[in-house]
Amino acid sequence: MASIPADRSPESSLALLRDGYRFIGSRCDRHGGDIFQTRLLLRPTICLRGRDAAALFYDTDRFERAKATPMRVQRTLTGRGGVQGLDDAAHRARKEMLLSLMTPTALRRLGQLFDDEWQAHLSRWAGAGRVVLYPELGRMLTRAVCAWAGVPLPDAQVDRCAGDLHAMIGGGAAIGPGHWRGLLARRRGERWLAGLVDRTRSGAVPAPAGSALRVVAEHRDERGRALPRRIAAVELLNLLRPTVAVDRFVVFAALALHDHPEWRQRVRDDDAATERFVQEVRRYYPFFPAAAARVRRPFVWRGYHFPRGRRVLLDLYGTNHHPALWPEPERFRPERFDGGPPDPFALISQGGGDHATGHRCAGEWITIELMKRAVTNLTSRMRYDVPPQDLAVSLRRMPALPPSGFVITGVRRTA
Repeated sequence: MASIPADRSPESSLALLRDGYRFIGSRCDRHGGDIFQTRLLLRPTICLRGRDAAALFYDTDRFERAKATPMRVQRTLTGRGGVQGLDDAAHRARKEMLLSLMTPTALRRLGQLFDDEWQAHLSRWAGAGRVVLYPELGRMLTRAVCAWAGVPLPDAQVDRCAGDLHAMIGGGAAIGPGHWRGLLARRRGERWLAGLVDRTRSGAVPAPAGSALRVVAEHRDERGRALPRRIAAVELLNLLRPTVAVDRFVVFAALALHDHPEWRQRVRDDDAATERFVQEVRRYYPFFPAAAARVRRPFVWRGYHFPRGRRVLLDLYGTNHHPALWPEPERFRPERFDGGPPDPFALISQGGGDHATGHRCAGEWITIELMKRAVTNLTSRMRYDVPPQDLAVSLRRMPALPPSGFVITGVRRTA
């Protein structure tokens, strides 16, 4: 039996923060394969990348999610007790609840709410002179997803809510003040939504039938029990927070349109081209760097021994850029998706495998719907200029974003 190649450093947590999205890929290249082992946060960890590694990682007979995600990430980004950390019947029941919200009608309604927000902002942008797209999108998506979810959100609280959701998104990879902001935002958000769940259950808040608030408040787990109020709040945040995080993908779509202007006309004229463009944005640009699991029972894969309880990280960014899967992976080429839907273990920006039975993100369809709406707005319903600014995307920054937030000027509405 072969030994898994070992990283030279006795503890690699600082190297992970320093190297960012390239941490796993660069070391896989150094070892000449798609696997190595190291220590992260003082725990032995096996790191993987590639299509076969993704198929292995999402095998629920071999891996479990309980206690796999570092606690600092649970306390900021994902929440404790949410669907990401469940296994078996508990995971299936919780996932079924979330997937029940992803009907075509519900996705169209959320997309229309986002469109409405975009159109409402256009007039103000036209008179503003200079607009920073990223914070604007965060507020737009916060208002849209709360309306869609049945979560009351007064206008005066939109900025605070969007800021808290952004703090959770960035808190897991941050050190010091950024992490503390994520902790405080998580506590504030869970307290707010737990109280809202209580009032919904008592009838004090009339949540619309079929809304996320109503579905989560009334959900029964695999044993027929109502979710504890804090866990219900975590799952509501697992709908709100990832939807607001789509603002990063929309900024990357705007950046791709700027860097590849030939695609502006293509997506204006062809819905299929818009789909291909959106998928390539999701593949090409960095989003979430890696996913975590634990070995459920000992097994051997490709001659390597995986001991029970060992933490394993799957490189999402590195798999999306693996040259064996994606010819010329560092080139932006939407036409690579001409052949139809991507392999579920090759394009894994939001996880791999099957949505219903595995740990692929239930909100992936939301991401695609909102990105397509955004691309249509950017190319068919407005014109704008992109002044000189810092648009470099550093792979050391997690989560990644152009430093300028994507500034536009001279906004004007088109027919």
